[in-house]
Amino acid sequence: MTSPDAVAPFLHDPYILDLFAGPGGLDVAAHLLGVPSLGIEWDRNACETRYAAGLPTWHADVSVVRRERFDELPKELTVLAGGPPCQTYSVAGNGAGRKALAEVKGFIRELVEGVDDAVIDKQLAELNGDPRTALVLEPLRYAIKALDCPNREGRPFDVIVLEQVPGVKALWDVYKEVLEAGLPGKDGRVVRYRVAEVTTLHTEAYGVPQTRRRTILMARLAEHGVPGLPAPTHHTYKPHHPEQQTELPMDGVPPLLSPWVSMGEVLKRTAERPRGRETPFEIVSNYGSGGDPKNRGIRTDKQPAFTVTGKVSRNAVWRSKAKEIEHDPPRLTIAEAGILQTFPPDYPWSGGDQSQQVGNAVPPLFGMYVLAAALALPSAPEERLREGWPGATDEERATLRKEGCGDPAGCGPECPKPEAQPTASASADSSRPRTGASAKRSEK
Repeated sequence: MTSPDAVAPFLHDPYILDLFAGPGGLDVAAHLLGVPSLGIEWDRNACETRYAAGLPTWHADVSVVRRERFDELPKELTVLAGGPPCQTYSVAGNGAGRKALAEVKGFIRELVEGVDDAVIDKQLAELNGDPRTALVLEPLRYAIKALDCPNREGRPFDVIVLEQVPGVKALWDVYKEVLEAGLPGKDGRVVRYRVAEVTTLHTEAYGVPQTRRRTILMARLAEHGVPGLPAPTHHTYKPHHPEQQTELPMDGVPPLLSPWVSMGEVLKRTAERPRGRETPFEIVSNYGSGGDPKNRGIRTDKQPAFTVTGKVSRNAVWRSKAKEIEHDPPRLTIAEAGILQTFPPDYPWSGGDQSQQVGNAVPPLFGMYVLAAALALPSAPEERLREGWPGATDEERATLRKEGCGDPAGCGPECPKPEAQPTASASADSSRPRTGASAKRSEK
């Protein structure tokens, strides 16, 4: 699946702009590859985690930055990446985006044709009443804006990498169409990209110990050639055949794919419990199946986890009848949920609503393979994600906050308004998922 030039880097100094950056999944992936990144994130809680992790961040609304502060972005940025909020397109969300797919496809084409942003925004506002549906257009708007930005002197992004739930594949297909046809540059110039086949990938096929599907768009400027999709490294989990798939070596040649990774393998050690979670155990899904909300699926420690969502701290962990484990908590901890997402065991989750932060994140291991393929870089060893994360000192944290919020002690005037932000709490309840509409934000 990878391109022939997958180990021939074409960018001298790649630098990633991560839109809708969340708590840092793609940034951790970039760190593994030795590539710097700058994240833009609206949610204050996720920014707290990012500052604690030492990740450069703007606490800002992606749309506002595009309209009012684009010239302030570093001109050296060469890679546009991100995953727009997916709740209105996710099967677990309210479905507004799925119902509006045809109209949003039209807006993608209108943007490239030069229809005024304000006109499109007005039409979007009248479409379904959910402003998140419009955010899927932001990466394209950023790509077009770069071509008319004085600070960048019209320089386009060399690489575009986007990920979303499978429900957005139809929109990524239109993205592919318009990127290959060309974006409007200055003086009639047309900037064309070459785009890999838009494909839905299984994260467990890249070593992530959970079943999660993400649809990927990978594009490079035409001069750099078409990117190749990341080749799988592990077997895909088959729910109806949950036994582990293995391959035997042949004539001394190792198997092509490794076995998928189980929960029990990775939950042996966490920051707060060095002994880890003892096996055997079973985890109960948050969601019903077969149309019955009470019919919850169950997986054992010998299987990968269900998709980690914003309700992950509600996942019940059953002790095996054969072995009582008194010291293990009956729910997944935030550190354990982060490990299932392939964050390092001691990743410094901070702020409130930590379950939602974890569930919204891109699995760093999966992100690493995607970025490596897009940038034609060699991937890093998976083991590095099981090592300690350096984090930030108090002084570094204050510096990052000043750069991201304008104030080393808190939010500044450019930050999203406090009333629009989730309330952070230092209490034990701060990591519990919210209910109602907030709890539906589950599969990004």
